Amino acid sequence: MDYNFYVYITTNPSKNVLYTGITNDLGQRLIEHYLDRGNSESFAGRYYAYLLMYWERHQYVDLAIKREKEIKGWSRAKKLALTHKENPNLNSLNASIVSPWPPPDGSKRGDY
Repeated sequence: MDYNFYVYITTNPSKNVLYTGITNDLGQRLIEHYLDRGNSESFAGRYYAYLLMYWERHQYVDLAIKREKEIKGWSRAKKLALTHKENPNLNSLNASIVSPWPPPDGSKRGDY
């Protein structure tokens, strides 16, 4: 079987916060981060970290978890260096994963 697990890095509109996460559905997770913006209960929500800057695919969940932990342990500079390799201008990649982006007003989890 071919499984998909994604390790990803998001940022906020000011690009002063980085969030590293793992998911098996990158599009849905981006929508969740977007819908959570302003939610003080979660890190990504509290800091509006919903803009995708970097992602990588893994076939096996254990390798994806290991990679997520590795990246989370890095300095901000090292995370940015990784991101710059694939995305030198630090453009948001959301629209390449989710269409339409941003989700329409009034969207909620499960609408996509």
